[in-house]
Amino acid sequence: MEKREPPPDPRIEIFWNKYSDILKRFRIPERSITWYRRHVEFFIDNHPNTRLKEHSIASVDAWLGKLGRNPNVNEWQFRQKVDALRLLFCHCLKMPWADRIEWDQWISGSKTLGKDHPTVARRSEMIEKAVKDSNNRLGRKFPDIYRKYLIFMRVSDYSPNTEKSYLAWINRFLLFHSGKHPCDCGEIELASFLEHLAINRKVSGATQGLALNALVFFFSRVLERPLGRIGPYQLPKKPKRLPTILSPDEIQRLLGALEPTNRLMIRLMYGTGMRVMECVSVRLKDLDFAYHQITVRSGKGKKDRCVPMPKALASDLRKQVEVVRQLHLKDIEAGYGSVYLPEALARKYPNAEFELGWQYLFPASRISQDPRSGIVRRHHIHQTVIQKSIKQAAKESGLLKRVTSHTLRHSFATHLLESGSDIRTVQELLGHADVSTTMIYTHVAGLGSQGVKSPLDKIE
Repeated sequence: MEKREPPPDPRIEIFWNKYSDILKRFRIPERSITWYRRHVEFFIDNHPNTRLKEHSIASVDAWLGKLGRNPNVNEWQFRQKVDALRLLFCHCLKMPWADRIEWDQWISGSKTLGKDHPTVARRSEMIEKAVKDSNNRLGRKFPDIYRKYLIFMRVSDYSPNTEKSYLAWINRFLLFHSGKHPCDCGEIELASFLEHLAINRKVSGATQGLALNALVFFFSRVLERPLGRIGPYQLPKKPKRLPTILSPDEIQRLLGALEPTNRLMIRLMYGTGMRVMECVSVRLKDLDFAYHQITVRSGKGKKDRCVPMPKALASDLRKQVEVVRQLHLKDIEAGYGSVYLPEALARKYPNAEFELGWQYLFPASRISQDPRSGIVRRHHIHQTVIQKSIKQAAKESGLLKRVTSHTLRHSFATHLLESGSDIRTVQELLGHADVSTTMIYTHVAGLGSQGVKSPLDKIE
C-alpha cells in the first residue's frame, strides 16, 4: 500500500498566521512578509533540536554573530534577518528575555562590523549632522530614536525621497507637541495633529494621508507602539480628478521652448511615457537600439517594464551615449568613475560600478557625495532640473494649463488611445497594475462620456 503523508499540523498554520499579523501590525511591506517568514524558517531549520520557546539570549546572539561574519550576507539582508527574529521573539512569542537582547546594535551592524568600520563611521557622521540641523527636531533632541528611524527605513527598503518626506512629517508632529516626548504620544496626539492639518492648515486629503502614513510608520516601527483606533478623526475621501492633457500642437509648442540641454530628456519622457525618476535613472545598458526599446528598471512598485524607443530620438541617444563615454573616461582619469548600484549587485559584481554600461544616460554635471554611503562619485541628473525646465518652457510657450513632468506621461497615454492603441497595451507601457487606472485616459481621449455630442450642437 502507498504510504500516506501525515496531515499538516494546524498549530503550525496558526503560528504563521499570527506571525504574519504581527508583521502587518508593525507595517512590514507586503512584498517583504514572505522574506521575513523565510528568515525565521531558516533559523528554525538550523536549530532542529531546539524549539523556538527553548531559545535564549545566548543562542540568538550566537546565531546573529555567525550571520554577521558570513561574507555572503550583505548589510541590508542582515538587518532584515535581525528584524525578523526581533518581531518573532519580542512580539509574536513574547519571550521574557527577548527585550534584553541588544536588537538596535545588531540591526545597526555595530556589533558585527566594529566601531571603526566605515559603515558605522558614516552612520555616526549622519547622526552628528542631524544633531546640528535646526530643522531636524528628531535628530537634534532624540538622536537614538533618529538612529532607529534611519535603520528601519533602510530595513523596509523605502526610497530616499520617502525617507526625507516621512522625516519632515515626524518633525512637524514633534514641533506641534513640543512639550512631550515621542514615547508619551499616542492616538489622541495623532488625532489632534491631523485635525490641525485639516482645520488650521487646510491641507488636502492626500497630504493628510501622507502625514498619517509617516506617523503610523514612526509609531509602529521606530517606537514599537502600534496605534489603535485614532478616534473620531476620519480621512477625507480622495477626490477623483482628471489628468491635464496637452494636445499635439501644445506638445510641439512646449518642446520648441525648451533649452537644448534638457530637450532630449523631456522629448524622451513624452515619447516613452516614463516618469521623471524613471527617465533620469536610465542606464546605458538599458538602451536596446537593435529592437528599438528601453528597459525601465525598478519603476513604481519595484517593477521592470519595456517602453518603445522613439526612432526620432535614436540618433540623439547614440550621441548622448558617446558623451557619457567621454565623461566616464575623464572621471576614471581623475580617480573616480564609479556609479551607484543596489547593495546586492554591488556585492555580487564588485567591478560593475566602473563599467560603462552601468553609467547613467543623463549624468549629473559634477561629482558629488552619496548622502547614504558617503562615497564621492557621479550620480544621475537631479529630477528638479527637468521639472523646472518644463515649468519655464510652459510659461514661455504661453500655455495656460498647469504643466508638470507628469503631464507628458498623461499626454503620451491619451495620444496612444486616440491613435487606436489597445488599452491593455497602454496599461503595460505605463506599468499600471490595474487597467482601471489606465481607464481614466479614455475620458480625456473622448472614448468615454466626453465622446457624446452636446444636443446644442445638433440644433445650431
